[in-house]
Amino acid sequence: MNVFILNGSNRRHATSTKLTTYIGRLLAEMDIEVTVFDLYGKPLPFYSPDEDAEDANVHEMREAAGRADAIILATPDYHGSLSGVLKNALDFLGKDQFDSKLVLSVSSAGGAVGTSSLTHMQAIVRNVHGVNCPEWISIGAEQRRFGPDGEPEQDKVKERVKRVLHYFVGLARQLRGIDS
Repeated sequence: MNVFILNGSNRRHATSTKLTTYIGRLLAEMDIEVTVFDLYGKPLPFYSPDEDAEDANVHEMREAAGRADAIILATPDYHGSLSGVLKNALDFLGKDQFDSKLVLSVSSAGGAVGTSSLTHMQAIVRNVHGVNCPEWISIGAEQRRFGPDGEPEQDKVKERVKRVLHYFVGLARQLRGIDS
């Protein structure tokens, strides 16, 4: 099974980036092939429906998302919504990449949780014919601390991430007809 992670932060040491790195490591430990596309490291041009982007990063992102069996979208919570760079990236994608694939939404918020950003991502997923995972991951406030080993400092955060990922992987395999 192949999971594509689209990391929607435009900040070097963002907690959403730390969280996707941790998620990617856990998935790899489950023998899942993981492709992480980090929008900080691989910026995209502004989307324009009038132009077909010949950009190498856009091409790489589209190809990786298209190959994936399931997708994880991660964002910091900016003013109650997803980041602008993630929305821009999603504008370059569509049904070709999302149709009938399970999508897990992940958020890191400065406050308690990033519920609004998660629901905004889920609305976008529905419009590109993806299948929203009934679970999501949101960390906020004190939950956003990571140790030098790259793991969340709070055990309850680790447990929740692991539980959600096992559910996500199982459901994604069912949707794609992949034996575990």
